[in-house]
Amino acid sequence: MIGIRAVYFFAGVVFAAVAVLSARDAINPKRWANACFWGLFALSFLAGDYLGDLANGLLVLAMVLIAGTIGLGIGKTATTTPQQREASARLYRNKLFVPALAIPIVTLVGSLTFRNIMLGGTPLFDPGQITLVSLGIGVIVALFLCRTLLKQKLPAAFQEGRKLMDLLGWASLLPQMLAALGAVFAISGVGQAVGGLAAQAIPGDSRFAAVAAYTVGMAAFTAIMGNAFAAFPVMTAGIGLPLIVTKFGGDPAIMTAIGMVSGFCGTLTTPMAANFNIVPAALLGLNDRYAVIKAQLPTAFLLLAANTVLMYALVFH
Repeated sequence: MIGIRAVYFFAGVVFAAVAVLSARDAINPKRWANACFWGLFALSFLAGDYLGDLANGLLVLAMVLIAGTIGLGIGKTATTTPQQREASARLYRNKLFVPALAIPIVTLVGSLTFRNIMLGGTPLFDPGQITLVSLGIGVIVALFLCRTLLKQKLPAAFQEGRKLMDLLGWASLLPQMLAALGAVFAISGVGQAVGGLAAQAIPGDSRFAAVAAYTVGMAAFTAIMGNAFAAFPVMTAGIGLPLIVTKFGGDPAIMTAIGMVSGFCGTLTTPMAANFNIVPAALLGLNDRYAVIKAQLPTAFLLLAANTVLMYALVFH
């Protein structure tokens, strides 16, 4: 059965390649720091299941030590020149979008159909991880399309991946780390504490107040944590399940779907989501490091209001 371990192995191979390429880049004065950082990250994917909790925790601390003391540098990748890219764009035109669009298309099709593929009466793909497995397959398909349609060699993908990782640096790990922190908060009972406070503040018979507390709470907690996946287990355990689902009989599927989008509204407003809001400003060379956030604020508030109304209209029917 193909499951999440196959996806982890694929990700580990990619980051291992980034580590090797970083070590070979003599231009980067911090090449060994980069190599160690991404090598440890690759190890967490390749052997995390076998290392145990303590070893994985020490691995993360070692990565924090490298990024916090030595820091990561930006090297020089063996990639195409701007002139070559312009020529490639003129040559392939809209074909350039085919590999990029292949990833979401394969992910969607796989999520809907792969669970029905059987081998000897056993599902070929793990039904519990079908979306992530489909995403991994979509990336592999995109790599194949780049090779066949655009005549790009496989090493080019790893070089461009390393270039992106050099630019993003440690901030690229924030979503994963913050999602793990959200799980820790949920296990430690933060959700129940939030639920107790919400129960005291929300009028007992007001469905709209419960919905608004959930959507606004998702956005606010996301802004604090920097990631909607960190806010989701806390707000769902504290407000969503006990109030919207259990007390008022709301649909959990609709609640969680719209709730996650509400959390993403908070992502648009916070510098804690550095990889989304601060790093792009740096890459674009903007004078105001908060320019991206300021441009997104009106959209964030309008979407949050729309999500609140939409959930109230749909979740109880």
